[in-house]
Amino acid sequence: MFEKKTHVNLTNDEKRLLLHSLIELKNELIRQGIYTDCVDELIYRIVSAKVRVQAR
Repeated sequence: MFEKKTHVNLTNDEKRLLLHSLIELKNELIRQGIYTDCVDELIYRIVSAKVRVQAR
C-alpha cells in the first residue's frame, strides 16, 4: 500500500523552531513515561529531509 506524502516548505528559522518544539514534547512525554516513537520518527524525518534551493 502506498504512503501518502506531504511536502512542507520551511525556512531555517521555522525548521529550528519545529525541532525545538518536538524535542520539548519528547522530553515531556519521557517525564510522563509515555513512548516517544512517533515524535522520534518526526524528528528523524525533519533532520534527514532533503533541502531544495529555490531560484529567485
